[in-house]
Amino acid sequence: MWVDRFLYPILEVRLRFVPTPVASRLTGLSTDKLREWTSRRALIPADVRPKRKGCPAKFSWQTVLVLRIAVLLRDQFSLELQSHKDSFAALRRELRNRSFIALWGQRLALHPGGAWVFLDEADSAPGSDYLSIRLDPHLVVLRDGFALSDAAADRGQLDLFSLPAIYRKAKPRAPKVATTGRKRSA
Repeated sequence: MWVDRFLYPILEVRLRFVPTPVASRLTGLSTDKLREWTSRRALIPADVRPKRKGCPAKFSWQTVLVLRIAVLLRDQFSLELQSHKDSFAALRRELRNRSFIALWGQRLALHPGGAWVFLDEADSAPGSDYLSIRLDPHLVVLRDGFALSDAAADRGQLDLFSLPAIYRKAKPRAPKVATTGRKRSA
């Protein structure tokens, strides 16, 4: 079908994934804990599962953001994460519909029933109790780890070319030494 031939390659170019070691660094989880959360317990599954043993899983910025929020809930609020598994899945689905740039300046509210609500900084507090998470500190880590755009600097403008790819320093080549054609013996 034409969709498979033309649309999926475009989507693949737009999606950026990081392997397990990078996701581990971005989330603050050890690689063993990350594997436990994403594979064994399937609390927040990886976007691309490992193809075979020894191959890393791959993670999108949305999944890494959800993992960072889970780490924050566990470490700072001592929440039991397994009971929020469905809530994390709903948050991942919601993040798939949102632009990275549009999240800057927003807070994420977790209501007692496990529902997530995105709030602007200017929004007043909802009428019910909730746990509020500022997203900007997490977005800074993701921006740097995934080489994504910053809303404050770009005003919604996406990069046409990846700067690290353009400015990557070429390795200096060793000068060629002229040989006389004779083989040397050791």
